[in-house]
Amino acid sequence: MVAGEGVADAAVWKKLRWVTGIVALVALVLDQVAKQWVLTSLLPCLSGPPGPSCAVNSPFIEVTGFFNMVVAWNFGVSFSMFYSQHDLMPFALSLMAVIICGALLWWNRHNDRGLVAVATGMVVGGAVGNVIDRFRFGAVADFLDFHVAGWHWPAFNVADCCIVVGVGLLLIDGLFSGAERR
Repeated sequence: MVAGEGVADAAVWKKLRWVTGIVALVALVLDQVAKQWVLTSLLPCLSGPPGPSCAVNSPFIEVTGFFNMVVAWNFGVSFSMFYSQHDLMPFALSLMAVIICGALLWWNRHNDRGLVAVATGMVVGGAVGNVIDRFRFGAVADFLDFHVAGWHWPAFNVADCCIVVGVGLLLIDGLFSGAERR
């Protein structure tokens, strides 16, 4: 070990923890701002406050021939897996998301790669954005609807995009970081 190497590693770890935190905050803010805009301005609720029981004026807004803006409420996780309207389900799914975020942050504590810091921040920010929805509405607000030839991909939101891209970046880092990292 070279003299001062531990101090340099600690400085890098601290800097990258800041990167993770900033990326998580940006992902969270972008997600919540986008959801607020869709739920209050683009497709506002006509029957009271926004939420799963809300009725909107239009079932969707066609943006292009393959993309619509919709309001869809997800009571499960990705692609509505574990779907349930049981009163405790939002809390159970939120607890699971918090545990996963905690594990990712713990795993990331001695990270020395920028890509991993950014990816972890994206996953954590996206997960927290969806947890906020579960506590606010009891479900996650999804609004991006891509389709082709009558087949619709399940609706999703900015948080979901951040989670998918973050996990993808972690996979890329894991596959291509080189044997010297392992």
